[in-house]
Amino acid sequence: MIPCFKMIFVAALAGALASPAARAHGGDDHAHPAPTAVPVSQGASAAGQAAREPARRQADGAVFVPKSAQRQWALRTRVVASGPLAATVTLNGLVAIDPAAGGRVQAVQAGTVEPAGAGFPSVGQRVRRGEVLAWLIPAPTALERGDRLATRAELSAQVTLAERRAARLTQLEGSVPAKDIEAARIEAQALRERLQAVSSSLTGRLPLRSPADGVVGLVHVVAGEVVDPKAVLFEVVDPARLLIEAPAYDLTLPGQIASAEGEAGGRRVAVAVLPAGRQLQGQAMPLRFRVMASDAPLSVGQPVRVIVRRQAAGQGMAVPASAVARDGAGRAIVWVHAEPERFEPRVIQHEPLGASEVAVRTGLSAGEHVVVQGASLLSQVR
Repeated sequence: MIPCFKMIFVAALAGALASPAARAHGGDDHAHPAPTAVPVSQGASAAGQAAREPARRQADGAVFVPKSAQRQWALRTRVVASGPLAATVTLNGLVAIDPAAGGRVQAVQAGTVEPAGAGFPSVGQRVRRGEVLAWLIPAPTALERGDRLATRAELSAQVTLAERRAARLTQLEGSVPAKDIEAARIEAQALRERLQAVSSSLTGRLPLRSPADGVVGLVHVVAGEVVDPKAVLFEVVDPARLLIEAPAYDLTLPGQIASAEGEAGGRRVAVAVLPAGRQLQGQAMPLRFRVMASDAPLSVGQPVRVIVRRQAAGQGMAVPASAVARDGAGRAIVWVHAEPERFEPRVIQHEPLGASEVAVRTGLSAGEHVVVQGASLLSQVR
């Protein structure tokens, strides 16, 4: 049994010496050692750094934008192609009333205006041609009123005499020629009508009627207002039939127009070209365009930009107007996607091609990828 006991003791002593706690001595740190960091692969580290790298402007003016930022900014590009594009001219016009589908209601003489019903028609109310919008009560001067009163008294006396004469002649019918009796009756009737006209001028009122079918665009009067002759009281507009009037200082332009397109408040306006007159107004030729369709409601007097295309064509590249931005010097530029994460600015010369497109004449080459969405964001990178 003694040899077995020795073997057990030797095994226990060997296990104690192998334990770290058994090897520690007084004053030593018995805490567990800190874990060692596991190194990350070089490729994963580079990918994380690129994802966190911000967009920045480079020394040559180009902009570096990581792919992640490109997706967040929703950048979109388009390949441009060169081709013949019609030369354009931009005109500044105003929406006007079509003379055949609207008009104004004016006072023919001085007087007081009263509503035709419960009140004056409101703006936007639909009216019919010939509908009475208001009443005009003439306001004659004191001298005119005195003359009319004297005329009425004189006519009243003449009517009385003419009626009595016609009655006497009627009693003598058979002994008096029939033509004399008929003449007396006609004279009395004419005098009565004159008396009625003079009386109505003192107490009557004149109707103010709508000149066309449409809606009331403006109301320039209140109940009981005294207006002057030719004062504009109402304007009636047909919103489905509007015109755009624009002055052209190039007198050869009317004969060279191929097509036209309007733009109002960033919305497209489809127009048709109307024949031009030959009378200058302010040293300009007034051009008229009929509004065929509009993406937004138009109002009379609203400014509209009209892009007129000439018949002659020149080389250029069509890009959306949203692709054109401005650099620090105020020059027109577009951004070209030169490399996967590199965008380069190109100074261009352009002119309007339509309500939403421009024709780039210089500064671009065919086949380049132009940023058509998010160009303004690239211009803000510093």
